[in-house]
Amino acid sequence: MTYSIVIVDDHLLIAKAVAAIVEGFRDFEVLYEAENGQVLTERFKQPRHVPDIVLLDITMPVMDGFETAAWLKEHHPGVLVMALSVQDDEDALIRMIKHGARGYLHKNVHPTELEKALYTLVNKGMYFPEWATSKVFRTLAEERAEAPATPRLSDREIEFLQFAATELTYREIGEKMFCSPRTVESYRDSLFEKLGLKTRVGLVMYAVKSGLVKL
Repeated sequence: MTYSIVIVDDHLLIAKAVAAIVEGFRDFEVLYEAENGQVLTERFKQPRHVPDIVLLDITMPVMDGFETAAWLKEHHPGVLVMALSVQDDEDALIRMIKHGARGYLHKNVHPTELEKALYTLVNKGMYFPEWATSKVFRTLAEERAEAPATPRLSDREIEFLQFAATELTYREIGEKMFCSPRTVESYRDSLFEKLGLKTRVGLVMYAVKSGLVKL
């Protein structure tokens, strides 16, 4: 299977360089490049321009990476967003995750790590390098420290957490669990409340840290 990618970066040379690298990967192809989020939203008006993955810069004029990730999360939640940025500070990382990013890479990574990240992203639904994961865990720990004591999770909630760590949509998770999408959403919302979390990425990170799933 070939996965389609769109690169969003206001630096043309960087976008072209990343596109050339990605085109060298066996199972990935670049549909096009866009110089900012606003251009991307215009292209998305045509279904054939909607990719499987968006490699997204953070600092851009007109519509930056945070705004673009939030727009994609709301309007195209099935598109996997990988932040590709010169920023590696904790605030940018956490903000991108909260806006729906499923991965985060520094622009100076070796092409082999980019390829590994893309394969992990499409197969497991998320990819964060070790430095990013440690920062997310620290933030997650701080959020949990401020939240009430964690209640005991039911077997069905644990089962949902394990499926949530895959690339499956909520509807597909419902099919695996033999329940309706509405019931799946109730498991998600219950876990959000119990664990003091707000995003699917947060749930997955909790599941990994708790040993319920392994990435």
